Amino acid sequence: MQTAPFHIRQVAPPWAPCCLPAFFKEDPINSANEVPKDIVCSGAPTRWAHKSAPAGVPLVPSPIPFVPDVETFLTLIGRGLKQHASKFPTWESLFTLSSDQLRELGIEPARTRRYLLRWRENFRYGKFGPGGDFKYVENGTADLRVLEVEKSPLVKDRRVVNVPPGKKVDELSPEEMVRPKGYHVERVKAIIGPYALPKGIQFAQVKVTEGMWEDKRGHKVDGGERRREEVRFKRRVAERKALREAQGYY
Repeated sequence: MQTAPFHIRQVAPPWAPCCLPAFFKEDPINSANEVPKDIVCSGAPTRWAHKSAPAGVPLVPSPIPFVPDVETFLTLIGRGLKQHASKFPTWESLFTLSSDQLRELGIEPARTRRYLLRWRENFRYGKFGPGGDFKYVENGTADLRVLEVEKSPLVKDRRVVNVPPGKKVDELSPEEMVRPKGYHVERVKAIIGPYALPKGIQFAQVKVTEGMWEDKRGHKVDGGERRREEVRFKRRVAERKALREAQGYY
């Protein structure tokens, strides 16, 4: 049985010379599909991440007991930002000003602005440094005491808790005491943790200190990664030259 032959029809693309008159005759933008003027892009940038926050994250977070105002926040994050505290009239302005506005206020250099913006985001997401989970703070000072929990007649579990100023552990209910992170008890009586200053037996205080939350910057060794080989080579040349001079070869 023989099958009928078939032919492949070649269709010319619309940009072929024979189709160009028909291609340009049709207006791709007519009255039916014309883009409304009110939704045409105005040329404004679409990356305004600093103007908004993800769902569930407040644009302007509430102050916490350890960070009640702008000056305390800038003091804690360090890098000399405390000197700019007067440039932020309100707590809201600290979290809403853009990078360009911070530059106009005189916060220089650019890495300092980036550092401030990064800590703003950390604060929005509840990423605090030492003392950020304190509940009882007065005049920038938090009291820490030791709570002893008896597990057995011979074993006691000792925990560090944050208590209201002037209060002792036996004067408070368990619901009123807060157990902060990063602090523990050593040698039965000593409270150990970031910036904990001993003030008595099983008693310590943590005060707001400049640079307490600061991300410490590293220092360049032998000119940094890009210049390290060059610097070390020149140093070896200078050492060999000094050695030969000492041996009388020059």
